[in-house]
Amino acid sequence: MATKQNHAKRILIVDDHPVLRKGLARLIELNDGFEVCGEAADAAEAVTLMKSLKPDLVMVDLVLPGESGIALTKRIRTEFPKLPVLVLSMHDEPLYASRALRAGAMGYIAKQDAIDHILTALRCVLNGERYLSPGIAKGALLNSGSDGAELKSDDPTNVLSDRELEILDLLGRGHEVREIAAKLQLSSKTIETHRTHIKEKLNLKNARQVAHFAVRWIDREGP
Repeated sequence: MATKQNHAKRILIVDDHPVLRKGLARLIELNDGFEVCGEAADAAEAVTLMKSLKPDLVMVDLVLPGESGIALTKRIRTEFPKLPVLVLSMHDEPLYASRALRAGAMGYIAKQDAIDHILTALRCVLNGERYLSPGIAKGALLNSGSDGAELKSDDPTNVLSDRELEILDLLGRGHEVREIAAKLQLSSKTIETHRTHIKEKLNLKNARQVAHFAVRWIDREGP
């Protein structure tokens, strides 16, 4: 990470993929107005670095090992209320953006948009403005309320908690319970309990139906 003049805004990147972190850092530091002051692979490391480095903005990946990006965003809002968060995600959809905004993020950018729009996103969030990836912002209806902002969506998964949605997504991408448990640093029993709650909330009959729903939901072919 390069050393820049004091006027540069300090960015902390939180993502469990080292290659992606390095790529983002290089991209961000092409602009003299920004400096990547630190990198973290998970929420615990991120909180430690926030306390010591005092960044001006934190970029948080939606999917992290252990504590999720949504959970970390809520924690930042509580422990560092003046620190803006820009959520980075592989999902270019209003549902995930809504969850991030509700959690307290000021912006949401899809990873596929990062090359062309990351600097714009950083500037917007640092200026106190909300930012959404172009694909989401186009035609999206943003509601503002006491808990922040959220995007209107009639997705059936709205009834799921943030963790349940994360697990549904991983199931839809072909991950087994043990794999999900290892990735999220939870027990297999905990994952199975979440899967049961997903089944009940979506009125499905068994784990197989949950898996089928998850795959179809990922493909957006409907339940």
